[in-house]
Amino acid sequence: MIKDTSAQDTHVTQKRSIKKPLLIILVALTLLALCAQAFIDNNPNSISVDRASLQISEVVISTLTRDVAASGKIVAANAPTLYSPERGFVTLQVRAGDQVSKNAVIALVESPELTNQLKQQQSVLAGLEGELQRKHLEARREKLSLSKALDLAQVELNAADRENRRAQLSIKKNLISQIDLEKAMDDLARAKLSFQHAEQEVSLAKDTLAFELKAAARNVTRQQLIVDDLMRQVDNLTIKASVTGIVGNLLVQQKSAVTQSQPLMTLVDLSNFEAELQVPESYANELGLGMQVELTLGARQVTGTLSAISPEVNNREVTTRVRFTKDISGIRQNQRLTARILLENRDNVLQIKRGAFMQQGGSRAYKVTGDIATLIDITTGTSSINAIELLNGVQAGDHLIISNYDRFNQAPTLLLR
Repeated sequence: MIKDTSAQDTHVTQKRSIKKPLLIILVALTLLALCAQAFIDNNPNSISVDRASLQISEVVISTLTRDVAASGKIVAANAPTLYSPERGFVTLQVRAGDQVSKNAVIALVESPELTNQLKQQQSVLAGLEGELQRKHLEARREKLSLSKALDLAQVELNAADRENRRAQLSIKKNLISQIDLEKAMDDLARAKLSFQHAEQEVSLAKDTLAFELKAAARNVTRQQLIVDDLMRQVDNLTIKASVTGIVGNLLVQQKSAVTQSQPLMTLVDLSNFEAELQVPESYANELGLGMQVELTLGARQVTGTLSAISPEVNNREVTTRVRFTKDISGIRQNQRLTARILLENRDNVLQIKRGAFMQQGGSRAYKVTGDIATLIDITTGTSSINAIELLNGVQAGDHLIISNYDRFNQAPTLLLR
């Protein structure tokens, strides 16, 4: 007798059902694929593109700052080069990197030729000074002799005048003859002439002596100038630091022979730095002194003003100098930096973020509407490092693809998935 069918039953485990969210995702992907296929079928020139691989930016109205990107380095605003004043042998008192203060002796130049020339000219000066002193003595002697001659002439004049008065009295008393009277008168006239000539000779002799003394003094003065100049040149053989700073590069070896005006070393003034920037020559005509510059030194942002612009172009670049608006500490010579030179600020400009799409000329762009991007014509204006001005073809709030268009092959529409 068969009791039941339990011995024939088999336990069956029911399979777990697919979760509802997964079904929804699968359905959505299927519908999206069908829509995309339908769009591509209706638009045979369209391309499907992953939205995540694109850069999309919004068109906005804002202030456009026209600027120029540049790179450069920190340089000392005052870095003089010291030169040898004369030919000779140099003795360096410092080494590269040494700290020096202003007017400290940093090098000595030995010039035997210049030193010997100074001694010769000093000897000539001493001779001229002795000659001047001799002329002073001669002038005193000559003046004494002239004074003596003038005094004798005065005595003779006085004697002749006295004899003439005696003769005048005697002739009235008939004590002398008329001839004796006339002789006394002639002696008086001769004495007067002698005295006048003696006065003139003394005056002329004094003028002559004064002229000779002045000529001798001028010779001494001229020679003194020569000696002073040579002494100055000899003093310049002791080379002193013109600024307080450090020794940059030594351009000669110790005890080496140098020529006149040969560079010896460079000094770096650590208290005064500037930035030297290389700007593309296409912006050279737009640069102007006093323009604001934003500089990036590592993690620091500093500002400055354009202080110098080179008049020449080297390697398609123009060299400029930027002066910091305030003292900057912790910077070093030749430290690298980047900068933005601010050309102008324009308010209420329709613009979009700068991107690689400008490599195609900037005359066409893909406008994004939902999941579709359409190729449209645009007109661009001025540009900066970060933004491009848009003149026609778009309005504020539109979205454009700003990444590179090379892979799109100028497709009129793109499907963004």
